[in-house]
Amino acid sequence: MIGSKRVVFSLSMLLLVFLAGVNPWPAGADETDTLLTQAKRVFGPLPSAIPSQRNPITPEKVALGKILYYETRISVDGTVSCARCHPMGLYAADGLRKSIGNNGKLNPRNAPTILNAAGEISAHWIGNRLDVEDQAKQAIMGPPSFGMPSYEAAERKLREIKGYPPLFQKAFPEEKEPVTADNFAKAVGAFERTLVTPSRFDAFLKGAKTALTEPEKRGLQTFMQTGCAGCHSSPYLSGQMYQKFGILEPYGKYTKSADIDEGRYTVTKNETDKYVFKVPILRNVEKTAPYFHDGSVDHLYDAIWIMGKVQLGKELTKAQVDDILAFLRTLTGNIPENALQIPLLPPSE
Repeated sequence: MIGSKRVVFSLSMLLLVFLAGVNPWPAGADETDTLLTQAKRVFGPLPSAIPSQRNPITPEKVALGKILYYETRISVDGTVSCARCHPMGLYAADGLRKSIGNNGKLNPRNAPTILNAAGEISAHWIGNRLDVEDQAKQAIMGPPSFGMPSYEAAERKLREIKGYPPLFQKAFPEEKEPVTADNFAKAVGAFERTLVTPSRFDAFLKGAKTALTEPEKRGLQTFMQTGCAGCHSSPYLSGQMYQKFGILEPYGKYTKSADIDEGRYTVTKNETDKYVFKVPILRNVEKTAPYFHDGSVDHLYDAIWIMGKVQLGKELTKAQVDDILAFLRTLTGNIPENALQIPLLPPSE
């Protein structure tokens, strides 16, 4: 239904039926034990880092990637870096409806958090970037992003900054000329692959039954039983599939959307991909408002209720929304301490 990497809708609906139709509370069973067993099956453990066969993580790449994440001098106007749209202090999302790039250009969609994003099936809401490395490279020439005229122009700027060639050589010791756009992407990607944020929910999944309060446990149960986990599963609580936004009702009916985004259709030109987007991860969702691809919803409570209406066809009660909200707050994790320390960039001369 949704392209080469899609998850067939009928399969996701089968999971919804399973989650909604099976009573997870057998008579006499300890409710927390049963909830924990079910949650482990649906979500699974969060890794300590997100590996890549194509781009193995090394300390040298990570150190260089962290510096490059803050580098503005390879943007066309000298103001744009990865951190501009993904500031760590705001949980790697900028809080804007749509991010602003070079020379005040507006990006077409809301900037999602980069935390845990390396675990997704692709980058960008419409999946037009293969992974975090591809996203980092293409951002260099992205018209509303860095806006550089060519990769060669960005490479020249990096080579002119005397501190960078030794850092690139250290990160890519087997290459004669390591200062390349490809290696920029690999270094930034390696850094982003370390941005994993374990939370109280992970402690619960590991068996710490008191890591969640009773309302939060009830929220987890509600999240699974109402069908939310049909799309928001995996250790990242999604990022693993594409889905139509507005399966049962048009999402614009309940949001501040000024225009209707055709989503993945702009990539595939397949009619069945209209209004299809990558299902976003929910980790740290409490901290990354506004919500949806167009940033049209300001409050998480409203986003939960809207998703019930347009995706599940359910009128969630206030109690259900409150419970789910309590659970989602347990997904607010710990940003790696190293990532919160802003690096000193090499001097221009």
